[in-house]
Amino acid sequence: MKLLFLTSVFSLLGRSLAQLSIRNPILPGFHPDPSCVFVAEWNNTFFCTTSTFSWFPGLPIYASRDLLHWKLVSNAFSRPEQLPYLGYINRGQSGIYAPTLRYRGGVFTITTTLANQALPRENLTRWDNIIFNTMDPYGEWDDPIHYYGPGIDPSPFWDDDGVAWLTSTFNSSGVVHAPVNLTTGEVTLPFKWLWLGTGGASPEAAHVYKKDNWYYALLAEGGTREKHMVTMARSRSLHGPYEGAPNNPLLTAYNNTESYFQAVGHVDLFQDSEGQWWAVGLTVRAGGNYAEDPYQANFPMGRETFLVPVEWPEGEFPIFTNVSGTISGDFLLPQPSGPNTVPIQGNGQLVDADDEVNFDPGCPIPPHFLYWRIPLTRNYKVSPKRHRNSLALRSSMLNLTGYDGDSSLGRGQTFISRRQAHSLFKFNVEIDWQESLKRDSEEVGVAIMQDQSQHFEIGVTLRLAPDAKPKPYIRFGGIGISSFRKAEQTRWAEELTELPEDWVKSKLKFQIEAVNTTHYSFSAGPVGSKGEDLRVFGYTKGDLIVPIYSGATVGVYATSNGRYGEGAFEVYVSKWRYTGIKQV
Repeated sequence: MKLLFLTSVFSLLGRSLAQLSIRNPILPGFHPDPSCVFVAEWNNTFFCTTSTFSWFPGLPIYASRDLLHWKLVSNAFSRPEQLPYLGYINRGQSGIYAPTLRYRGGVFTITTTLANQALPRENLTRWDNIIFNTMDPYGEWDDPIHYYGPGIDPSPFWDDDGVAWLTSTFNSSGVVHAPVNLTTGEVTLPFKWLWLGTGGASPEAAHVYKKDNWYYALLAEGGTREKHMVTMARSRSLHGPYEGAPNNPLLTAYNNTESYFQAVGHVDLFQDSEGQWWAVGLTVRAGGNYAEDPYQANFPMGRETFLVPVEWPEGEFPIFTNVSGTISGDFLLPQPSGPNTVPIQGNGQLVDADDEVNFDPGCPIPPHFLYWRIPLTRNYKVSPKRHRNSLALRSSMLNLTGYDGDSSLGRGQTFISRRQAHSLFKFNVEIDWQESLKRDSEEVGVAIMQDQSQHFEIGVTLRLAPDAKPKPYIRFGGIGISSFRKAEQTRWAEELTELPEDWVKSKLKFQIEAVNTTHYSFSAGPVGSKGEDLRVFGYTKGDLIVPIYSGATVGVYATSNGRYGEGAFEVYVSKWRYTGIKQV
C-alpha cells in the first residue's frame, strides 16, 4: 500500500513538473508573426495563426488545449479564388502579412494584409487589407472582405460600446486606427493617429488591449531582424494621448549575444481560463553572432513562434519572461480535462509531425503541404490510373527561379512542399521518371526553398549530348541571393553528373538531409538503396537560404526549364517521407 501511494505521488509530481516547462519554439519552422486567442466556448481551446507571405494555402490555424501540443486544424486561405491576385504579385517579401486572430460573439475573425512590395511605398494600393470570418475554425473560412485602410498588420479591438476599431501601422510612421464593420468592410470614420511609437525603426504589429481601465497599445519596433523589440504605451482614453512604458522596450534580444533566440518581437497577448497572461511572438534560432553581424547568421528555418508567460500587475505594464529554449518557473500551464491535448476536430496533423505519405487513392493532398503562390491545380493529381499510390506532377515551363528570381507572372511553378520543422531532418521521395522525360532540359527532383532567389535542388534532367541525343544527368544546383546578404556571399551553382548506367532503368530516390545545423546534403540513388547507400552529390550552407520573412520548405518540383509549355510532361512521385531527427 505504501509503495502504491508513493508511486501515485511521484506520478502526480512528475505530471505537475512537466506542466511547468515550455519548450520553444512552440510552432517550429516557418511560422512568423503569430496571433493567438483562447476560446472557452470551444472546449477551452487555444487557436493561433501566422503569416504565410507567398505560400499557399495561407493563414494556418493551429489548435491546442495545453499550449504545448499544436495541431493544424484548417487554413483560412484555402481556396485559390479567395485571393487569386497572390499568383501575380512579385517578390518573396510580398503576400500575406501579419494576421491578427480574434473571437467575439460566436465568430472567429482574422484581419491581415495582402502586400505587393513591387509597388512604391506611397502607392496605397500596395496594401490590400482584408478580413476573414468563420463560425467554425475547423472548417472552411469565408471569402475575404476587402476594406480601405492605410498600412499593414491590422488588428481589431472592441471597445466597451461594442464598436470594432482596427489599428494599422502606416508607412513606418506609427499606429493609426478607425472603426470598421468587420462583416461589410465599411470604414465609418477616417483613420487617425493613435501612437507614434518610441522612435524605433519600422513600427508594426500594433495591438490594443484594455485592462484596469487603461488602454494599452502594443507595438513591434526596430525592424524584424537584430534590433527587433516590443514596446508599449497606455492611455485612459482609446484615442490617446498615449504615454510609453518607462522601461521600454519590454522585450528584446538586441545586444544579447549569449542568447540563441534572436530577433525577438512581434508579440500578441492573451489569457487562459485561469487568467494567466501569455505572449506569443517571433524569433529566429541564430545564436549570438546574429546580434554582432546578421549577414553572417545561419537560420534557414526562419522566423518561428515562441511562447512565454507574462505577469501583468494591476495598473502596471506587463512583465515578459525572456525567450529561451526551455522555460520553467512559477506558472501553471493549462490542464485539459480528458485525454486529448489537441482537438479531435480538424484535418491536419501536429505541427512537428513526420510525414509518411503514400498518396492512397481517394485521399486529398495533406493540408500542411504548401505551394509557391497560387498553384495550377491540374498539375497535381493523387493516385492516377496506372500509377496508384503516387502523386502525378505536370511540369511547369518555369523552374524555381522563374523569370528573374522574383516573379512568375501568374504562370505557376510546379512545386509542392512542407515546412522544415526540425533542426535536423531527412526528406526523401521516389520518382518514376524513365517514361516521362523525353526532351532536353526536362527535369524533376527535390528542393529546399525559401523563395525564387533562395533555393537548392537535386534532380534528374535530360541534356543534349554531343551526338545531339538527350542523355540523363543528375543535376545539383541552386541559387542563394538575398537583399540582406553581402554580394560576396551569394552563390549560383550547377553541377551535372552523368547518370550511372545501372541507374538508367530504375526509379530514383532523392534525399535532402540537414546533416548538422549549418549544412544540407543532397543525395540520390536507385530505388532499393538504403539511406546510407545513397550517393551525395553536393552540400549547401544554411546561410545561403536564410529567409527575409519566411522559412525553409522541402518538396518536389517538375519543370522544362523554360523550353516548353505548361504540362510538357507528367512524372510520378511516391513514398514521400519526412523524418524529424532533432531540435537544436
